[in-house]
Amino acid sequence: MNIFKNYGERLKTEFSGYTPKDLTKDLMAGITVAAVALPLALAFGVSSGASAAAGLITAVIAGIVTGMLSGGSYQISGPTGAMTAILLSLVAKYQLQGVFLACVMSGIILLVCGLLKLGKIVSYLPLPVITGFTSGISIIIAFGQINNLTGLTCSGENTIEKTVSYFTTEQHFDLTAFLIGAAVILFMAVYPKKINQYFPSSLAAIVIATVCQFIFDFNVSTVGEIPQSIFLPDRLDISAVTLKDIEALVVPAISIAALGLIESLLCGASAGRMKNEKLDANQELIAQGIGNIVIPFFGGVPATAAIARTAVAIKSGGKTRLTSVFHAVVLLLSMFLLAPVISKIPLSALAGVLIMTAWRMNDREAIKGIFSRRIKTQMAQFLLTMAATVVFDLTIAILIGVLFSVVMFVIKVSDMQINTSDIDPDRLPDHFENFKDRKAAVVYVTGPLYFGTANRLEEALTELSDKEIIIFSMRGVPFADASGVQAMQELVNTLSANNVMVYFTAIQPPVMEMINRCGLSDDVGSDRFFWSTDKALEYICS
Repeated sequence: MNIFKNYGERLKTEFSGYTPKDLTKDLMAGITVAAVALPLALAFGVSSGASAAAGLITAVIAGIVTGMLSGGSYQISGPTGAMTAILLSLVAKYQLQGVFLACVMSGIILLVCGLLKLGKIVSYLPLPVITGFTSGISIIIAFGQINNLTGLTCSGENTIEKTVSYFTTEQHFDLTAFLIGAAVILFMAVYPKKINQYFPSSLAAIVIATVCQFIFDFNVSTVGEIPQSIFLPDRLDISAVTLKDIEALVVPAISIAALGLIESLLCGASAGRMKNEKLDANQELIAQGIGNIVIPFFGGVPATAAIARTAVAIKSGGKTRLTSVFHAVVLLLSMFLLAPVISKIPLSALAGVLIMTAWRMNDREAIKGIFSRRIKTQMAQFLLTMAATVVFDLTIAILIGVLFSVVMFVIKVSDMQINTSDIDPDRLPDHFENFKDRKAAVVYVTGPLYFGTANRLEEALTELSDKEIIIFSMRGVPFADASGVQAMQELVNTLSANNVMVYFTAIQPPVMEMINRCGLSDDVGSDRFFWSTDKALEYICS
């Protein structure tokens, strides 16, 4: 198949002239990315409702499997904040086995999308919808850290139910945990940017918090035991899967696949501009699909390409997809060598890291642009998608945002303009003398002629009832459907019944084809259609 042939050609080009110096660059970039990915993998693993170890395993397997099969040399995949927004509710409802099964099903969906070459689908999403979606996810991520940050507890299947539960159940505020998390947030906020590119603020904050935990032994919840095995005790048990389980998880699997598709392709498009290398979107979907099919058998959760880690890989000088593999190997070694240390990390410290991550997820430049231009449609797209993301399922939020965009577009293009201009007999040349005693008008029609604009033709009838000759100039009609032509036909019939002569000029070829197919040209007569109004007038006066 062409997809696999293209992948082979991409690898050949990518590693053409590969030198030991390039290998060193990939290794150093991999180590740098691992430093960024380690605290995030732990935090996303915990916040998804699984475990810190699940987050690490996800980053390791995705880094190797998805990274090697990726549609770009720069993509770094792993657990992401956006995905945790889906997974937390899934874990509560279907337990970890449900998440693992939904992950495999989503992987199959992504694989099929790649094979069917649906990689361009994300390009049809309006920017305000994508921005609102991302901002909504950031709110969900930050909201999901309240428990670990404060010691409070909540229950419910969605954000609204959880918010209400904070006020309807007895709560205990953990001041120590809150101070640790707040200190991490403050530390990351003031951390110098110059140092951040060499030693990430998230890793520095986690190291300091863990050292303090070892010294003072705070009475707070910590990560807990990290299994020193690539196969976690909690992983997909395929023998326990039933048809009923599969049916129940179809919608969650579609949500995971949709998010994986959107996030991975947007990451690839953005990072591709940074590295001046175009992403093979279909190959990327195949990679994400295979990766998510494999990950649950090790005990990991769904993964997508991650823009933060991918950007670090590019900025650190990564040359090829081996950067992703090296980052995964470093994380695996950390899991085996640093397990006793990782187990002591306070959960509130990870919550602080995620809250700052959620804050930085917002595309502030894009949001500023949307509101500074004061285009109401774009502002509504952003706000509606953001609100729907927080309140509803993420897939529903995307559908709502896109549907709203389509409706607004239809309303905009439905604004058909019909302008009537009476023909002034005194301005006609002398050879039109026999035309001068007749009431005539040219009707200029601009806009699509379809079911959404058919009613405008009916409204125009009252303006034309006193004319003897009407020339419809339709140069401004780009397309027509059967409903629109039928409405035009009814208008012509009504005018003809009142002894009004009707002519058409300047019709675009696609519109003329629809007129012919619907029989309007037969009813009116082929001799009533002209390329220009001048030709129609010459015919009338001949």
